[in-house]
Amino acid sequence: MGVQSCAIPEQALLFQYAKGNGYADCYVAELAGAIDLAGYVAAFYTTFLFKIERALLALAARPSTDRQAKSLASGESAAFAAWRVEARTDDQLLMCDLSARTRSWFMIVPTRIGAQNATRLYFGSAVTAITNESTGRDSIGPLFQALMGFHKLYSRMLLRAASRKCGRLLGSEAKQ
Repeated sequence: MGVQSCAIPEQALLFQYAKGNGYADCYVAELAGAIDLAGYVAAFYTTFLFKIERALLALAARPSTDRQAKSLASGESAAFAAWRVEARTDDQLLMCDLSARTRSWFMIVPTRIGAQNATRLYFGSAVTAITNESTGRDSIGPLFQALMGFHKLYSRMLLRAASRKCGRLLGSEAKQ
């Protein structure tokens, strides 16, 4: 199974942002093997693709390292680059950006593929609505709207990269 778009599960920490005039999405990928949330989040934030985003954030005075990503993933830290932890459970992590406009969400669900242990990796994001001063309407705004096509593609690419990295990590553990 590749990366698929899906409905945000009701138990998701992100679910509250699926209402109203904001935007929320959810993508899922299945991984052969069992990985915990810390392994998934660390893999996500240390992929080559996400390191490009981290480099761009560093230009805006928000540098970050792989060590900081792993510290966030393990629960030792409550902030990473331009985000802070909004909520965390054993199987979910909800991050909020420093402007409180966007959210990034991760969830793992243990499952099986045939007789083999597997993990569903969920990744989603949300953009909260703001009120347009001239119209009085709530919307995500023209900038976020203009970037939506790129965002959807980028989200899929990020989850695919994280899933592959998790798979490689599980494969290297099995060989040891």
